[in-house]
Amino acid sequence: MAIATPEVYREMLDRAKAGRFAYPAINVTSSQTLNAALRGFAEAESDGIIQVSTGGAEYLSGSLKNMVDGSVALAEFAHVVAAKYDITVALHTDHCPKDKLDGFMRPLIDVSAERVKAGQNPLFQSHMWDGSAVPLDENLQIAQELLAKCAAANIIMELEIGVVGGEEDGVANEINDKLYTTAEDVLKTVDAIGLGDQGRYLLAATFGNVHGVYKPGNVKLRPSILKDIQDAVAAKHPGHGDKPFDLVFHGGSGSTLEEIREALDYGVVKMNIDTDTQYAFTRPIVDHMFKNYDGVLKVDGEVGNKKTYDPRTYGKAAETAMAARVVEACTDLRSVGTKLK
Repeated sequence: MAIATPEVYREMLDRAKAGRFAYPAINVTSSQTLNAALRGFAEAESDGIIQVSTGGAEYLSGSLKNMVDGSVALAEFAHVVAAKYDITVALHTDHCPKDKLDGFMRPLIDVSAERVKAGQNPLFQSHMWDGSAVPLDENLQIAQELLAKCAAANIIMELEIGVVGGEEDGVANEINDKLYTTAEDVLKTVDAIGLGDQGRYLLAATFGNVHGVYKPGNVKLRPSILKDIQDAVAAKHPGHGDKPFDLVFHGGSGSTLEEIREALDYGVVKMNIDTDTQYAFTRPIVDHMFKNYDGVLKVDGEVGNKKTYDPRTYGKAAETAMAARVVEACTDLRSVGTKLK
């Protein structure tokens, strides 16, 4: 299957919620990190999600610094290299704040819309609108417009309400009470964009989530908030099950396994993984450089050692380590062995 069709992506999400597991959504910034993610999913026999952020998309385009070009190039590459794997992956774009909509999310939706008109599948299977920096009413007003565009292009939208603390791609938020989504917030969300009748969407509701690097215990997560908001919506809108939302877990670094598993029980079907895979990729490169200092550098007039400064040498080690971290994420999220047959 390789890259999921819209129908298969929906099936993936349905299976995850029913089975109380979630897909790791791995942020990538290069062909190497993409290959590492694919390898990790394959080794875990898990389907998954590969995503690119605004900063990652700009980086992928090189000196062009064009987020759309970088995203399209990554997606086209992924369609080719993923085709030989016996797993299924969906392609997703991560946080898109208001000031980047016209240079990132909207034109990418247009790319997929043109493909759908031509009888093809969308290039990306989902896109995230991050309106956490604007008032909720404005967030939902923009979400209505974007959800309609996504639905027309057979794409699932991800919406964030509440605020994720810390910093990612230049977007920084304080760590305070705004990190906790309320039942009132989610009921307003349903009033504005429905529960799938206007287009399917994933909800990134916040329960103390923080981007960045934190030791276990430093992040004050309250996964029970996810149950509270599911219960509130289920009570007011019967007929959508006891977990009406497909939830997303952002800012998971430093979370305990107990907290992660509790969130899965409340309807989390996607968990973003970035900080930990970045470190897993970089650590073997640092190790290689320290151990082969006089080979990777031409020290004191010597010629160095081509075999040690060949990027493929340390690149392979980096990919192997990152793939192992993806397998660990699949284990934590209970997705090991759940791939579509």
